[in-house]
Amino acid sequence: FVTNYFSKNLFEKSEGKSVGLSYLKERDFREGTIKKFKLGYSIDKWEDYSQHALDNGYKKDVLVGTGLSIDKDDKLLDRFRGRVIFPIHNLTGRVIGFGGRILSSEKSKAKYLNSPESDIYNKSKVLYGIFFARNAIAKLDNCFLVEGYTDVISLHQSGIENVVSSSGTSLTIDQIKLISRYTPNITMLYDGDPAGIKASFRGIDLILEQGMNVKIVLFPEGEDPDSYARSHTTSETENFIVSTAVDFIKFKTGLLKKETEGDPT
Repeated sequence: FVTNYFSKNLFEKSEGKSVGLSYLKERDFREGTIKKFKLGYSIDKWEDYSQHALDNGYKKDVLVGTGLSIDKDDKLLDRFRGRVIFPIHNLTGRVIGFGGRILSSEKSKAKYLNSPESDIYNKSKVLYGIFFARNAIAKLDNCFLVEGYTDVISLHQSGIENVVSSSGTSLTIDQIKLISRYTPNITMLYDGDPAGIKASFRGIDLILEQGMNVKIVLFPEGEDPDSYARSHTTSETENFIVSTAVDFIKFKTGLLKKETEGDPT
């Protein structure tokens, strides 16, 4: 119900079109892709979708319980005001939570905001894009793991569909087990920031502990999977991933070697 409301805002309301849709078009997302992932927009008002849901018979405790609304002084306030909305689907394609990206440059607000944990949404057990990726992961016997929503969507749009994201959380054992239902092979796609890579070592160790195979792809400086997929053809992106993927041992050794270059000890 709320997913459809967000989608309508994006395509039919003037604020949604001028703010949300123009942002997504700037990211080169085609209308078919926007509709496939059910992207939407939340109007920048305090009570817009909370009131809309109440008017349509939804109970206050459901809105608060799913994290859509915040109960403040007996008023329901919208959690995702003025944000582009990324619905999070479970394995069977049902929407169980949302991610929202703010478009203003207000420093006091988080760039991304996710649904809180609820009876239906447990972020440590969910991978963004798994519903759209599972068949391709099984068919290609490999899962590409990226960091953000837009990385998943851009790769999908360019025809590379075996891709999921851990949606802003550190990789968990439950997420790894979810991938292992379809393939024992994971290729992690990173923008080339060594600090970020080092922080991800724990997740990589968890994958290895589950007896799975890990390869790493580092994108050129200043690029990430999203930007690379938008500025290259599908075959160029695929060739880059295949030709630069290295197994974890080689990757870690290379990184440690770089750190000790010029060190006399």
